[in-house]
Amino acid sequence: MGLLRDEFLKSIWHAFTALDVDQSGKVSKSQLKVLSHNLCTVMKVPHDPVALEEHFKDDDEGPVSNQGYMPYLNRFILDKVRDNFDILEFNNVCWTLCFKKNINMSHLLISNDDAFKVWCIFNFLSEDRYPLVIITEEIEYFLRMLMEAMGGIWNQERFDDYKLMLNRKQQCLSAWELIELVGMGHFSKGMNRQTLSMGISEVFQELILDVLRQGYMMKKGHKRKNWTERWFVLGPNSMSYYVSEDLTDKKGDILLDRNCCVESLPDKEGKKCLFIVKCSDKSFEISASDKKRKQEWIQAIQTCIQLLRLGLPSPHREARLRRRELRQKQQAEQGELEERMRLLQIANENKHRQLESMTKKLEEAVATATLEEQRRKQTQTDLQDRYRTDLEREKMVRQQMEEQVAQKSSELEQYLQRVRELEDMYHRLEDALEDERQARQDEETMRKLQTRLLEEESAKRAELEQIHLQQQRAISQTQAEKQELESDRLAKEMALQAAMLQLESLERERHGALEQYEEVRMKLEQAANKTKSWKDKVAKHEGLVRLIQPGDKGPQRMTNWGPAAFTDTELDLRKKSWQERKNHNQSAQ
Repeated sequence: MGLLRDEFLKSIWHAFTALDVDQSGKVSKSQLKVLSHNLCTVMKVPHDPVALEEHFKDDDEGPVSNQGYMPYLNRFILDKVRDNFDILEFNNVCWTLCFKKNINMSHLLISNDDAFKVWCIFNFLSEDRYPLVIITEEIEYFLRMLMEAMGGIWNQERFDDYKLMLNRKQQCLSAWELIELVGMGHFSKGMNRQTLSMGISEVFQELILDVLRQGYMMKKGHKRKNWTERWFVLGPNSMSYYVSEDLTDKKGDILLDRNCCVESLPDKEGKKCLFIVKCSDKSFEISASDKKRKQEWIQAIQTCIQLLRLGLPSPHREARLRRRELRQKQQAEQGELEERMRLLQIANENKHRQLESMTKKLEEAVATATLEEQRRKQTQTDLQDRYRTDLEREKMVRQQMEEQVAQKSSELEQYLQRVRELEDMYHRLEDALEDERQARQDEETMRKLQTRLLEEESAKRAELEQIHLQQQRAISQTQAEKQELESDRLAKEMALQAAMLQLESLERERHGALEQYEEVRMKLEQAANKTKSWKDKVAKHEGLVRLIQPGDKGPQRMTNWGPAAFTDTELDLRKKSWQERKNHNQSAQ
């Protein structure tokens, strides 16, 4: 009832304001008596004229203000109001008192009834502060619903332009400005009067009459069980049905409460798209025109029952409360933001004052620094003269040092050139020593070969001598043995001839080895001469390069002709090889 009281007060405020002809904020008591009597009559409240006189007995000197009339209105009228009166009639009485004094309907596209409906919608959507105004957010909400009801397309760009123009003025509209906005057709261009009127009626029924859904459906009777077409109107707590959509002949109500329910029914008796509304006293079977409308009606009825169970107002009233709470929250946030900005502004001013103080100190510091800079420049000039003299002196010293450095650089270059020559000489000497070492190795190899050949030759000579002694012994033997030995002699002579041939071959090899030995000896002498010449050159360069001498050799094998050219192991291998060749030749013979 608190929400309805706020809406009642809005309508009464319009009536009170209409009675205030000179706009002084006060109305005579005689006019208030008439207004109170009309309100009591239409709201079905017992009228007590004595109470009005008693209430205003202290204000006999002049008219009564709105604030003075409000306590009487609350105590003697609104506190006694029940739900048994027609709210539309109450609104119509207040409308009749105020509309002629505030608006001219002749130039508008809407009728007086449509203007009344827009006025009721204004009271529903306006803010709870006086004088009553509707803000831009609620204007947009209403115009969107109106365009949707007329089947038009919402033009957001046009509304943004209008909103911008409105913000330059007052950012809100009064009831009469809203009626004129709708009646001039600014947002319904291209729509005829009938379409605009039907759109206003549909929005009025939805917002003011709390009509959540309406339309034709078939209803099954309780007595004769016949199906009759009815125009159903669904409200927050009831579902009324009429003969036609003009709502003149009402046939009954389906009272909804938290114990009601709605269920779908299967097709029967030739009827389709059936559903049933079960109430505490009776049930109602209804048939929709198609499945889509059936489902929409079931969902709408379930929404009403759910709101009744939760104790919530109608969806549009709840949405209005949420929008207002959101705006209040935004306003609170805006206030907090403004407070923060104010604090920031104060802090900024403090910072500015601090900055000015710092600027003054900085200027003083700059003046002091200027004096210091002048002193510093004078001192710097004196120092520059002194430094200039020192610099000239240092320049002369530097020139002398550069001459000395150039001389030292020349000597260093000569020394480096000499070192490079010695390094080159050292590399050449290493190559000569390597040649000498290779020649010595070749000489040693030839010496070993010569020793081997000499040993083989001595072995052959010993063998020949032994054969000669055997032949002499054989000649001294008997003639009988002579024949036997003749054959042996022949064999041995053949062996001797083979040995002589081998000896001659060895002799030739020995001569060849001697020739090679002579060549190696000549190379060794040449290498020695080179080495000697390099030693002389090195001696001339102050002994900077140390000659590399051949290292000591290990113990050598001594033979009858001097030191051997090979080791015992090599000699054993050569003996073994010679013995194998000998055995091979004998076996071949």
